[in-house]
Amino acid sequence: MSSGIRWRMARWLGIAFVVAILVYLTLPAVVVMIAAFNEKAILSFPPESYSVKWFVNAVTYPDFQKGFVNAVIVMLWASTIAVVVGATFAFAVDRFRFRGKALLEAILMSPLVVPKFTIGLGFLILAAQVDMSRGFTVVVVTHVVLVLPFVMRCVYVSLRNLDRDMERAAEALGASPLMVLIKIDLPLLLPGLFGGWMFAAILSFNEFTATLFVTGARTETLPVAMYNYVREFVDPTMAAISTIFIVLTALLLIVADRFLGLGKVLAIEEGR
Repeated sequence: MSSGIRWRMARWLGIAFVVAILVYLTLPAVVVMIAAFNEKAILSFPPESYSVKWFVNAVTYPDFQKGFVNAVIVMLWASTIAVVVGATFAFAVDRFRFRGKALLEAILMSPLVVPKFTIGLGFLILAAQVDMSRGFTVVVVTHVVLVLPFVMRCVYVSLRNLDRDMERAAEALGASPLMVLIKIDLPLLLPGLFGGWMFAAILSFNEFTATLFVTGARTETLPVAMYNYVREFVDPTMAAISTIFIVLTALLLIVADRFLGLGKVLAIEEGR
């Protein structure tokens, strides 16, 4: 067997392996999306008859409406604060050398390895110790801690791809460090900042494990409302909401990749 034939066989085997992995990963989501259209008030696959009434129930159920509003409030505050804080830390880590730099990075990235229920329980205990109710402040701070590593990753990659010669040219022309930051760095970092904000928003909106510990009746977010619903009902409403989440998240990522180029933001592609 010639080397050319072996190479083509290996190439097709590699493609088949990747396709099999993608099918394995997406098949559960496809099953859920199809089951969401089941007319009967029970999860079954394949459905015997189809209906969209569970989608109507998903968008009209009062607890879901309240949870959606709460989730959006927390998402907007948490993602915006995380971008400001994360970009500041990423800039400091990338541009300066100081004692404890490695320790600071490890602390900021620790939410990636610390279980979320541990973080949620920790903030619940902390809030109780300082006599804080389980209001929006505690929920937002918890979400900021959880999404901060993802924001820092996006901004840090953008900083590494930044052309430092442009900064040096501005400085040579008499621009102050603050002016260089405002006129040069921030415009070039906008894709990374928006990418970090977008990922933080998606993660915050869908966060459940830690949120379950720190929310109350007034601050219950949509994932927590879904958890409470599934404890009482077993109809396909959860499948309908999951389908809406999947479609909206996919559309958001497609639009962001179209206008921002997420491959460059995430260092999948080299910046030009």
